[in-house]
Amino acid sequence: MENLDGTILTTAAPSIGVSLGVPSLAVGVTITAYLLTLAVLIPLSGWLSERFGARPVFLTAIAVFTAASILCALSQNLTELTAFRVLQGAGGAMMVPVGRLAVLRMTSKADLIRTIALLTWPALAAPVVAPLAGGLLTTYATWHWIFLINAPLGVAAFVVALRILPRDRSAAGPEALPALDWWGVLLTGFGLGVLVYVGSLLADGDTNVIELVILAALGLALVGGATVHFLRARYPLLRLSSMRIETFRLSHAGGSMFRMTISSMPFLLPLLFQDRFGYSPVLAGTLVLFVFVGNLGIKPFTTPLLRRFGFRSMLLGATGGAALSMVLCALLTRETPLVVVVVLMVFSGVVRSVGFTAYNTIAFADIEQAEMTAANTLASTLQQVAAGFGVAVAAVALRAGESVPTGSLLPSGSFSFSFLVVAVLTLVASAEALRLSKSAGENIRPARRVTATP
Repeated sequence: MENLDGTILTTAAPSIGVSLGVPSLAVGVTITAYLLTLAVLIPLSGWLSERFGARPVFLTAIAVFTAASILCALSQNLTELTAFRVLQGAGGAMMVPVGRLAVLRMTSKADLIRTIALLTWPALAAPVVAPLAGGLLTTYATWHWIFLINAPLGVAAFVVALRILPRDRSAAGPEALPALDWWGVLLTGFGLGVLVYVGSLLADGDTNVIELVILAALGLALVGGATVHFLRARYPLLRLSSMRIETFRLSHAGGSMFRMTISSMPFLLPLLFQDRFGYSPVLAGTLVLFVFVGNLGIKPFTTPLLRRFGFRSMLLGATGGAALSMVLCALLTRETPLVVVVVLMVFSGVVRSVGFTAYNTIAFADIEQAEMTAANTLASTLQQVAAGFGVAVAAVALRAGESVPTGSLLPSGSFSFSFLVVAVLTLVASAEALRLSKSAGENIRPARRVTATP
């Protein structure tokens, strides 16, 4: 639900604008408000989990998200919709990282690969399902159902979580837990909020350059100040000690670049299919859906592949394959047979799935259970920021390529140019993967099965 609602609203913007009596572009503020809330509040998830326990925080987050979704559907104007999207983002900011933390606390190192593979599915599925889901709901129903569909899902999730999540005995009382790092909250919240807002302005394309530069400098200064504070504070909001561990550090260096460029694809592909090729929203959404077919198809083989080749080789293969798929997307034309497009989408989904699973798993390979809360909070924050900038990077590349003529080398003009830009950026992740030691992740890598000889 959290991942889907971050992207599904884009396809419904025209319908929402007509219904609420505002321009379609004005609806973009609700998307920005949601992403801003996620970026600002995710760092708080670790402290809240330690204070109250993962179970009550997770259940409360589901309830808040579900109630906010219903309120979004009942909104009568843009102001109400934006306010309820902020409330929805508050629930989502606690729901995903705290839910993952609850699972990681109960997972042994031997089961980490399989568990992370399961946890990765929603993040893989949501961005590619969103264009089709949004198109179908707005075409055959109304935009309200984009939010109302969360009601039965939220109720089901709450009931299941209530039954299966154990009571958290590790929750600290107010005396045992250090006071909340308010300086960290303010510096991180405002810093990440400003940077995510800059990303939305870049995607919008009609912003004054001077304003962008000032805001970007302010955001970077606040984040830099937060980093210095975290290194000096006795009980920081975000503990950066996990960055000293090779597997965690490289997972969020090259991994952030990988997440950013991969997150740009569900934005670029529907635009290419509809604006350049003239496909219907339903056909465009269906083609993008084949990315998820690749995600799903490779899952049973992820663990055997990691067992056979190891993390370093799989990361190199995933990042290189992702860059190749982007180059091939740059060569697509309206005359390209649909079966070829489908095969390319499936291939893109395969490398996407392998990369996400490998990065997400190796990040926690060398993290001790006592440090899992701090590492999970830091990982969730970095991942959210990287994914949030994916659309901005794609939009900037698309605008930069507007002057590129359509021809044999770049058959789709600005779209071909943007795909090539994100492909080059993806290769940066490959360079980071090369720095990973060959033995990285061996402590969680499943042993190859050997048949006993009588």
